[in-house]
Amino acid sequence: MAPGRVSPEPAVEPSTQRSLASVTDQYDDTLRFYLNGTKVILDTADPEVTLLEYLRGVGLTGTKLGCAEGGCGACTVVVSQYNPTTKEIYHASVNACLAPLVSVDGKHVITVEGIGSVKKPHPSQERIAKGNGSQCGFCTPGIVMSLYALLRNNDEPSEHQVEEAFDGNLCRCTGYRPILDAAQSFSAERGCGMAKVNGGSGCCKENGTNGTTGCCQTNGSDDDSQPIKRFTPPGFIEYKPDTELIFPPALKRHEFKPLAFGNKRKRWFRPVTLQQLLEIKSVYPSAKIIGGSTETQIEVKFKFMQYTASVFVGDIAELRQYRFEDDYLEIGGNVTLTDLESLAERAVEHYGQKRGQPFAAILKQIRYFAGRQIRNVGTPAGNLATASPISDLNPVFVATNAILVAKSLDETTEIPMNEFFQGYRLTALPPDGIIASIRIPVFGEQGEYLRAYKQAKRKDDDIAIVNAALRVKLHDDNVVENCSLVYGGMAPITISAKNAVAYLEGKKFADPKTLEGVMNALEQDFDLRFGVPGGMAQFRRSLALGFFYRFYHEILQELNPPDSHIDEECIAEIQREISKGRKDHASAVAYEKRVIGKEQPHVAALKQCTGEAQYTDDIPVQRNELYGCLLLSTKAHARIVSVDTAPALDIPGVVDYVDHRDLPNAKANWWGAPNCDETFFAVDEVFTTGQPIGMILATDAKKAEAGMRAVRVKYEELPAIFTIEEAIAADSYFDHFHYINNGDVEKALKESDHVFTGVSRMGGQEHFYLETNACVVVPKPEDGEIEVFSSTQNPSETQAYVAAVTGVAANKVVTRVKRLGGGFGGKETRSIQLAAICATAANKVKRPVRCMLNRDEDILTSGQRHPFLARWKVGVNKDGKLQALDADVFNNAGWSQDLSAAVVDRALSHIDGCYNIPNVHVRGRICKTNTVSNTAFRGFGGPQGMWIAESMMEETADHLQMPVEKLREINMYKPHESTHFRQELKDWFVPLMWKQVKEEADYDRRKQEIAAFNAKSKWKKRGLSLIPTKFGISFTAIFLNQAGALVHIYHDGSVLVAHGGTEMGQGLHTKMTMIAAEALGVSQEDVHISETKTDTVANTSSTAASASSDLNGYAIWNACAQLNERLAPYREKLGHDVTMKQIAHAAYFDRVNLSANGFYKTPDIGYVWGPNTGQMFYYFTQGVAAAEVEIDTLTGDWTCRRADLKMDVGRSINPAIDYGQVEGAFIQGLGLFTMEESLWHRASGQLFTRGPGTYKIPGFRDIPQEMNISLLKDVNWENLRTIQRSRGVGEPPLFLGSAVFFAIRDALKAARKQWGVEDVLTLRSPATVERIRVSCADPLIKRSEVKAEEGEKSFFISI
Repeated sequence: MAPGRVSPEPAVEPSTQRSLASVTDQYDDTLRFYLNGTKVILDTADPEVTLLEYLRGVGLTGTKLGCAEGGCGACTVVVSQYNPTTKEIYHASVNACLAPLVSVDGKHVITVEGIGSVKKPHPSQERIAKGNGSQCGFCTPGIVMSLYALLRNNDEPSEHQVEEAFDGNLCRCTGYRPILDAAQSFSAERGCGMAKVNGGSGCCKENGTNGTTGCCQTNGSDDDSQPIKRFTPPGFIEYKPDTELIFPPALKRHEFKPLAFGNKRKRWFRPVTLQQLLEIKSVYPSAKIIGGSTETQIEVKFKFMQYTASVFVGDIAELRQYRFEDDYLEIGGNVTLTDLESLAERAVEHYGQKRGQPFAAILKQIRYFAGRQIRNVGTPAGNLATASPISDLNPVFVATNAILVAKSLDETTEIPMNEFFQGYRLTALPPDGIIASIRIPVFGEQGEYLRAYKQAKRKDDDIAIVNAALRVKLHDDNVVENCSLVYGGMAPITISAKNAVAYLEGKKFADPKTLEGVMNALEQDFDLRFGVPGGMAQFRRSLALGFFYRFYHEILQELNPPDSHIDEECIAEIQREISKGRKDHASAVAYEKRVIGKEQPHVAALKQCTGEAQYTDDIPVQRNELYGCLLLSTKAHARIVSVDTAPALDIPGVVDYVDHRDLPNAKANWWGAPNCDETFFAVDEVFTTGQPIGMILATDAKKAEAGMRAVRVKYEELPAIFTIEEAIAADSYFDHFHYINNGDVEKALKESDHVFTGVSRMGGQEHFYLETNACVVVPKPEDGEIEVFSSTQNPSETQAYVAAVTGVAANKVVTRVKRLGGGFGGKETRSIQLAAICATAANKVKRPVRCMLNRDEDILTSGQRHPFLARWKVGVNKDGKLQALDADVFNNAGWSQDLSAAVVDRALSHIDGCYNIPNVHVRGRICKTNTVSNTAFRGFGGPQGMWIAESMMEETADHLQMPVEKLREINMYKPHESTHFRQELKDWFVPLMWKQVKEEADYDRRKQEIAAFNAKSKWKKRGLSLIPTKFGISFTAIFLNQAGALVHIYHDGSVLVAHGGTEMGQGLHTKMTMIAAEALGVSQEDVHISETKTDTVANTSSTAASASSDLNGYAIWNACAQLNERLAPYREKLGHDVTMKQIAHAAYFDRVNLSANGFYKTPDIGYVWGPNTGQMFYYFTQGVAAAEVEIDTLTGDWTCRRADLKMDVGRSINPAIDYGQVEGAFIQGLGLFTMEESLWHRASGQLFTRGPGTYKIPGFRDIPQEMNISLLKDVNWENLRTIQRSRGVGEPPLFLGSAVFFAIRDALKAARKQWGVEDVLTLRSPATVERIRVSCADPLIKRSEVKAEEGEKSFFISI
C-alpha cells in the first residue's frame, strides 16, 4: 500500500473547538454503507484513509493503486446511489484512490470481486478475458468496473458511449483495441442478432428500416411478433441486466444524518443540509470544503497540504438542484459534472440552438474534461473554488457573464464571474461563504455567439495547455456591441484579453481589418516571455491567436455577410470516428499442432478480470510487518551536509531509520550491472534528484511517509548537467566506447554524388507500468535466510544483491515472483534497488518490511528509456543508392551506467534500419548527467538506432527530392545480404511484407488522395508513411542467452512447470504451459506454473530481450524430452491412448524419476566488438507498418486515421498472445514518438512529469481510428531453429509506432510547402502537439514567435 501522510497539528484549533462543538455536538459518528451487497457499519472509521485504502485493508485487493491522483483508473469501483439531481439510482464509476471514506455513507460500493469470480464471472469480465483484453492485468479491474458502470446505467449503450466509457482508464499493455472490441459486444449496434458484424443480414439501423421490420431493442410490434434476441458472441455468457446486484432496499430508506468523526489529527464533518454547512463555515471559516475530492486529495498526497478539518458536501441535496428559468439556468454548486453534462444537453434542447449556445459550449468542454470517474464526483463549485488557471469550465462561466451565488449564514451574495478570480488560486468568495449555485444566462435569439476551445497534450482526460471561451454580441449591422474573450492557460488566472476586447467592441465584425486588429491586440495581451512558467511560450501564444482566428471565421460563416472572405476550412476541428480494426485469425492455422499454434487467452486473464490475481502488494500483511518509505534526494547534484532523523523518530509509530551505515560493509553499498558504479544509499554526495539516502520504517504506510517528511537534510549544491548537449560540452562521459566499422567510409564519402549531414534528436520515455515497484521482504529465524517477494524481471540478480546487503550467501535468499503489473524493461535492474534497501531494513530490525512506491517515487527512482542524439553524415549517389554512413551516437545515461552501454551498442547495431549501406562507421558514447539513471525499455536502444536511420532516410530523400518510399525500396536489404556488422540476413521477408502492406493498405491510391486533399485543404493536412523494421533477437551479453526449467509430473497426471522467466503480461506462462502440454501429450489445463523462484530454477537471466519464449521454451522442451524418454516404455506397454495419470502412476511404482531439469543455450552467437566478427543475433524479427494521420495546423491537434501492420513472428506459438504484443508495442511506440515527453524543472533540477497528470501515455481515444494487423504466413522459415520455428515478438513491433511520427512529418511537409517553406524539416521526437504546431511555418505561428532575452532560459528542460 503506498503511503499517504499524517498531520501533527490538532484537527481543530482550540479557539474554535467550543463553538464548532456546539454546532456539531448532535452529529452522528457512524458510517453506514453496503459493500458488495453486505451491510457495513463503521463507528471507528479512520478519517485519514481513502476508500481504496479501506478496501485493500479489508482484503479486497482486486482494486489497485496505480497513481493516487485519479489519472489511470486502476482503482475504479462503482458507487451506487440515489442521485438528488436526477431523482434516480445512478451507478457511478469513481476513483477509489481519491474518494474519502465519508463519501460512501448511505451508498452501495461495488468492487470487481463483487460482480463475479473465476467460477462465475460477470459477462464483462469474461468477454475482456476471452477477448485478450488483459495482459499484465493490473489495470484490468478498473477497466472492468468502468464497463460495468456503463452497463448498469444503460444496458444497451451505443458504440459511441462504449468508446467513451474508458476515458478515465489507462492501459500500458494491450494497445486498447481488444478491450474495445470486447466492450463493443455489449453495444446496441453489435448486440443486435441481425447486425452484419454478427453474421446477420443487417440491423434495422444499418439497413435504414429503423425497426419497421422488427428490432432487437423493442418488446414486440403491433402484431405481437417476438423481439429479436440480443446477440451473445458464441462461447460467451449472455448478459442479463435483471440478474445484477440490486440496489439494497435498506439504502432507499437510508436517513442521511449529519456526521462528525475523526481523531486528534483529522476530523471529518458531513452536513446534510445547507443550513448545517453554513453553521460550520460561520464558526470555522477555514474548514476545507470537499465535493469530489479530486483536487484536494492530490494536494494532500503530493503537495503535502494539511487539512485538519474537512467538510464533505456531496450529500447536501439542496446544492444538487437546478432550475430552468426564462433567461438563465441555475445549477447547484455541487451538481456533478456528469449531471451538468446531461443538464447541458437538456438546456440546448429546452432553449434551442441559438439561445442555448452557453450550454453547447459547456457540453463541448465537459466531454474532454478529465475522465468519467472524475466527472462523476467533480463539481462546478469545486472547479471554481480551486481557481485553476487551466480549468476548462471557468472561461465559459466568465465569458457568458454567469453569476455566482455565494451564501454564508448571514447573507447571500451575487458575484459576477468576471470579478471572481482575483489572483493565482485566489477568489472573491467570502471566507465563511460557499458557492451555492451558478446562474448561466441564456442568449437572445439573434446577434450573440459563443464558442469554446481547448488544446491539450492528449485529446481525452487531459488538462488544457490553453483553453478559451469567446463571445460576441452584435448589432443588426454586425457592429460588435460587447464581447468576452476569455482564456485559460495564458496567465496565473482565467483571464480576459482586455486589449483585444477593447479593440473589438464597436468594430464592424465582418471587416477584415477587425480580424487583424484583434490579432495585434492579442499579441499585446499575451506577450509571454520565453521563460514563462509552464513553458511553451510560442505555442501558447499561437493557440490564443488560432482560437480567435477559428472563432472569427466560424461566426463569419454563420453571419455570411456579402463580399466577406470566410476561411471555411479552418472552422472544423478534428473529429474521430468509432475506432475499429481487424486481424487475420487464420494466419497460423496451417501451423497448428495439438496445442501449439492455436489462439488461446492468457492463462491468468480471467483471474485478472475478477480481481483474484495476486500482485506483490496484494500479499497479506505479515505478522510484525513494518512499512518502508524512501528518503530521496531533492537536489540534482549536491554534497550532503547533514541528515537529521530525530524529528522523524519522535513520531509515534516510526520505528527506525536505515541508511548505508546498516550495511555489513562499504562494498555492499555498491551495485550495478555490468559496472558497479551506483550506491543503494547516498553517502556524502547525491548525483540526481530521487537518489535514495535512507528509508524510514514505521508501523503503517502513512506514519512512514510522515516520518520521511520530518527528516531534515541539508545540502551544499553543486553544478549539474542535464542534457546530452551539456554533457558533450563538458566532456562528461562514462568510460565506454564501442564502434562498428565496415568498409571504407572516408573513400566512399569522397566518391559519393552527394553528402548530406544532419542531427537527429530523440527524447526518452517513462515505462509507466501500471504497477509501481513493490517489495515484501521476510527474514527467517534461522541461518540468515530471507525471502523476497518482488515485482522484478530479474529474480536472480535481486537474489545476488540481497545476499550482499544482508551479508549471507545466495543460497540463503529466495526471490519469488508471482506476476508483474507490467515491466517493459523498467524492472530489469531498477527493481533491485528497492529490494536491496528493503532487505537491508528487514535485516536490521529482524521484521518483515514492505514498500510499494508511489507513482512519483517510482518515476523519480526507476529510470527511463534513454534519450539519444546522433550527428550523421551520409553519402548517396544521384540514383538514390546509399554509399556510406558516418555517425556519432550519444545516449543520456543519467548519473550511473546501469545498462546504458548495452543500449548504445544495440542502437549502433540497428542504425542501418533495413537498408544496405556498403560503408558504415558508427561510434557510440554514453553521456554522464545528473538525471535519473536511465535503463532498459522495450526495444533497448533498437528503436533509437532505427529512428536515426529513418530520420536520415527522410531527410536524404528530401534533399534528393525523391519520394522517401522509393529511397527505402532502392536501398532495402535483399535476402542473404549482410549487415554492417557482417551478419547474413536469412529468412529475410521485409521486402515481401513491404509489398503486401502496400497492397493491403492501398498505399499508392491513398497517397494520391492525400496529395489531392492537401492541395485543397489549408489548415488540415494529411500524411502517410510506410516503415519497415528488423530487430535482432538475443542478449548482446552472450552469457545471458541461457535458461533452465524444472518439470514435475504428479501421481494424478498433473504437471507443474517452473522456469526462469517472469510473467509480466506478455503471456510467457501461457506459451510455456502450451509447450509443456504439447511436449508431454497432455491438455493445457493439466499444466500449471505457480511462480518464478530462485530456489527452483537457479541462475536465471532477466526476462528481457524478447528471447524468453525461445530460451525458456526450449529449456522446458528439453526437460519434457527427458521425461518422455523415461515414460516411453510405459506408453508402449499401456498403449498410446492411456492418460498421463495412468502412465505417471505406473512409472512411480517402478521408481522412475518424474522430475526433470531442462536447459538451453542459444547456439552460434558470439559477436566481437572492434574486429567486427562473429554473429551478433540468433535471428531478426521483422515487420512493416503503414500509418496515415491528419493534423490540424492551427492547433497542433492530430489523429491517426489508419494503421496497417504486418509482423513476421514465424510459426506463432499462440497468435492471440502475439497479436496482443503487436498491438500493445505499436501503441507504446506511438506514444514514444508522438506524445510522451519528460520534462525537468530547470530551477530545481527536479523531474516535473511524474504522473498521469503531467506525463501523457496514449489513451483509448489516441489509437488509430482503424487498425489492421496480420501475421506473415505462407512462407518457409528454412533457417529458423527456435521452438515451433517462432520468433520473439515483445519488442520488435514497438518501432513500427514511428510510422505515425513520419506520417506527421509528411503532413508537416505539406503544411510548410503551402507557405513557401521547403527547406528540409528536422523534426525532433516526440512529435508533440507543440512541435507539430511550431513546425507549420504559417503566418500565425511566425507572429507568435517568442525570442529569449540574453541569458534567459526555458522554464522546463526537455532531456
